[in-house]
Amino acid sequence: MLSSLLVVLPVFGLIGLGYVARWTKLVRETTGEGLSDFVFVLAVPCLLFRTLAKADIPASQPWGYWISYFTGLAIVWALAMLVAHRVFSRKGPELVVSGFAAAQSNTVFVGVPMILKAYGDAGAVPLGLLLAVHLPVTMTAATLLAEGRSASLKVMARRLFTHPIIIGILLGSAVRPVIGFIPAPVWTLVDLLAGAAVPCALISLGIAMRRYGLESGLGLPAVLSTLKLGLHPLIVYLLATRVFEMPAHWSGVAVLFAACPCGINAYLFAERYRQGVADASSAIALSTMLSLFTTAAWLTWLGVG
Repeated sequence: MLSSLLVVLPVFGLIGLGYVARWTKLVRETTGEGLSDFVFVLAVPCLLFRTLAKADIPASQPWGYWISYFTGLAIVWALAMLVAHRVFSRKGPELVVSGFAAAQSNTVFVGVPMILKAYGDAGAVPLGLLLAVHLPVTMTAATLLAEGRSASLKVMARRLFTHPIIIGILLGSAVRPVIGFIPAPVWTLVDLLAGAAVPCALISLGIAMRRYGLESGLGLPAVLSTLKLGLHPLIVYLLATRVFEMPAHWSGVAVLFAACPCGINAYLFAERYRQGVADASSAIALSTMLSLFTTAAWLTWLGVG
C-alpha cells in the first residue's frame, strides 16, 4: 500500500501545484488553457511520434492479448457514454469525454512503475506493446466520435488528417523503416517536447480543478471511476484467463494496465473541445485516489502483491 502511495504522490503533487498556483493567483486563468493547448498540439503528438517510431512491435501479434484488453475498453467506453447520456443528460463531445475518461488508463505515472515492480523484466514486452498502441487507439477513437457526429466525410477526413494527435500517430508509424537515418538533434528536440507533456498536463489539470472544483458533482465521476477501476480490469481478467491462453505475466500486465485510474488525456481532450472538463478533471482525481486501494487489491488477487 505504501509503494502505491509513493507512485501516485508525484501526480497529486503536480496537480496540487497547479491548483495552489491558481488559488494564490500566481498564474492567470488563461495559463491552464495555454498549457493544455501546448500539450495537445505539440507535446503529446511528439510523445506519440517517439513511442510509435521506437516501439518494438513483434511480427506475430498476440491477438488474445489485444482482444482481452480492448474488448474491456470498448464495453466500458460504451457503458460510460450510455450512463452519461441517460442518467446525467450529457450530450455531444461531453459523451465522448465520459467514455474516454472511463476507458483510457493513466499509464505513465501509475501503470508503468506498478507493472514493472510487479513483474520485472518479464512484464516489459507486454507492457511495451500496450504502451505503443493504447493512446493512439483511444485518441483516434475519441477524435472520430467527436468529429464525426456533425461533419461530412470530406470535412471529417480533413479535420482528422490535420489533427495534431493523428499527425503524430501517422508520422511515428511512417518513419519506422527509416528511423536510423533521423539525425540525433531531431530526437533531442522530440524528447524535449515529449518530456514536457506530462508535467504541463498535470499542472494544467490542477488549474482546471481550481476553476471547476466538483462543479459536475460526484455522481458521474463516481460512475466513471467505478467502470475504470472495477469493471474494466474484471472483463480483461475473465477474457485473458478464462477465454484465451497466454502466460500469467501477459494476462497480469493486461489486468493491471486496465486497473489504472482515468488518464490525463481525457482532460486534455475535454479542454481541446471545451466540453466535459469538469467531469474529466473530477474523474481523474477521484479515480487516482481510489486506485490506491483498488490496485493493491488487484495485485493481491493476481498473486504479485
